[in-house]
Amino acid sequence: MVAGIVAAIATTGVAVAAVPAAHAADAAVVRTDRGMVRGAAGADHRTFQGIPYAAPPVGELRWASPRLAQAWHGVRDATRPGSDCAQTAGFLGDPSSDAEDCLYLNVTTPRRQAARPRPVLVFIHGGGFFSGSGRLYGAERLAANGDLVVVTPNYRLGVFGFLAHPALGERSGDFGLEDQQAALRWVRRNAAAFGGDPGNVTIVGESAGSVSICGHLAAPSSAGLFQRAIMQSGPCTVTTEWPYARDGGNWYPRPRAVADREGEALAGRLGCALPAPASVATCLRGQPVAALLEASAGGQGYGPVYGGGVLPIGPAEAMATGRFARVPVIHGTTRDEHRTFVAAIEQFTGHVVTAEDYQAEVQSVLGADAPRVLARYPLADFPSPSVALATVWTDAAWACPALATDRALARHVPTYGYEFADQDAPWAVDGAPPSFPTGAFHAAELQYLFTDEQFPGPVTPAQWRLADQMIAYWSRFAHTGNPNGPGLPHWALFDDRTGLVRSLAPGRIGTADLGRDHRCGFWQSTGSL
Repeated sequence: MVAGIVAAIATTGVAVAAVPAAHAADAAVVRTDRGMVRGAAGADHRTFQGIPYAAPPVGELRWASPRLAQAWHGVRDATRPGSDCAQTAGFLGDPSSDAEDCLYLNVTTPRRQAARPRPVLVFIHGGGFFSGSGRLYGAERLAANGDLVVVTPNYRLGVFGFLAHPALGERSGDFGLEDQQAALRWVRRNAAAFGGDPGNVTIVGESAGSVSICGHLAAPSSAGLFQRAIMQSGPCTVTTEWPYARDGGNWYPRPRAVADREGEALAGRLGCALPAPASVATCLRGQPVAALLEASAGGQGYGPVYGGGVLPIGPAEAMATGRFARVPVIHGTTRDEHRTFVAAIEQFTGHVVTAEDYQAEVQSVLGADAPRVLARYPLADFPSPSVALATVWTDAAWACPALATDRALARHVPTYGYEFADQDAPWAVDGAPPSFPTGAFHAAELQYLFTDEQFPGPVTPAQWRLADQMIAYWSRFAHTGNPNGPGLPHWALFDDRTGLVRSLAPGRIGTADLGRDHRCGFWQSTGSL
């Protein structure tokens, strides 16, 4: 990112120093295509943080496709992460950020030498496309135990990554996806320097990260950037036409026409509804970060856009028509996904869901279908209205679309379906204890794969064993395209005739029937899927 020591200090504030020849054999020093970096070496791993993979998207590059980072001389300090992309504080403890200079990634590798290049696993973080960062996910155990090179990039969030407007061009609305592509291209150029195989890349994403992978499967410009995909809690078959997405808080891919109207409305709120497109773009680029975050409710509701240069068609259409990348896939969900979101609403509002709230929300969202849903999910069957509400949306918004995605994928590519089912998964470190048992909540599985700053990690020996098994499954898949290996319970390919998926629970790795357990036949009959 820098043309010299003075330029580095002036443009980035990052320390860069000349490196003596004696450091050439330093295990923590690696030469990338833009310059040398020094990370930190642990007993069984090496970590490199805050490596720029693209130029800062500021000034004229705000709402522009990512550009190559400038090269630097000397050795760049890679022992600290780069800034999180601009965002408001999240309810699980994510801090706020006003940084636009945020296109950095982190690399974790095993310390030991390898006889051949290792597979590369690129993790795309979640957060509804408006929060989160790559630095939250420590990959030491995943890299060392799985014999992988793990990369965790940031990408532009909210309006900075996903604002669409005619004045910003046909690729607007997907600059965040293009950032992810730029990170994957960085991997292709630099994986070998870290001991990785640039021809064996697995992309992994959770929540918005999984929805991102749906986009990459469908995007022509992502073709060839990865050879396998792992998708956690972000099904590809949900669209903005699904009833629960009509509240405006969705983060699913949006049609270009809808996204442009939303962008024009935002420009109007900021006083940028001007007659000339160039003037609109200039006005928007002149807005302070804080004003953009405030006008866009922190960036919520801004997901990828299809019908343009990056995504000609949406992921749901790609799944339905088979027009997506032919790579092996692991795809799954958690058993109690929506309990996370009910907990978030209760925390933000200070109000615990009542029986009246339960009935009112189902009625508001599902209209004429509400009586059937309330009859099928009577309050008497649940310990609280909060759990009842979470179960309705878990089944309709997560589990059944996940089953539909499994079926669509399995028609064309090897597909391994799963459901994370630890009913005692530890809750967030900084999240207030919810009013109800959180079960296998949305994002619960991340702490079994990563040292996740938001969660305490496994507690019991059985949970640690599950974490080891999940790392083994994920890493075997990255190595071979098949999660099965010695000492692991066999994981069968998804078969539409049975609809069974792998159930991941402490001491109980078996099978789960998503269709039966989550009443998918019923939801199909309502027309809500």
